[in-house]
Amino acid sequence: MRSRIYQSPLGRIVMSSDGEALNSLIFSEEELPGPMEGCPVLEECVRWLDIFFSGRDPGFTPPLKAVSTPFRQTVWELLLDVPYGHLISYGELARAAEEKTSKRCSARAVGGAVGQNPISLIIPCHRVIGSDGSLTGYGWGLEKKRKLLELEGSLKAPEGKIHV
Repeated sequence: MRSRIYQSPLGRIVMSSDGEALNSLIFSEEELPGPMEGCPVLEECVRWLDIFFSGRDPGFTPPLKAVSTPFRQTVWELLLDVPYGHLISYGELARAAEEKTSKRCSARAVGGAVGQNPISLIIPCHRVIGSDGSLTGYGWGLEKKRKLLELEGSLKAPEGKIHV
């Protein structure tokens, strides 16, 4: 496992790769989980983060490998389809998961899968909102979520009302 630290405007990000794909990208102050060494995947992620934090759509997705249950992987794949600057509700995401899997799915189950996303930002769990347009649940805190959505232009200022 190779790791790298990225100092973002919102805090320290730790990313890890198996050398072939990105396995983890999280906000963290913890020590690196593996040696910090050169890795093309991590360099591509740094490029993605540089573009993203400059307020632009990176326009590409680095290779990703997030291992979990089939249901969680389905939800994460659906999140990858939410375009930069757009939002989706937990209910809308649940309906999309139902269509994809042909199995009944609740917004609560989707919320659990979203909350287990190991590749934050690139798998854009910050773009998921409550059905009433409210900012809800973000593992790194609602203030970070708000700032990420403002960066992408999906929040109106100054009252902070969300437009979908």
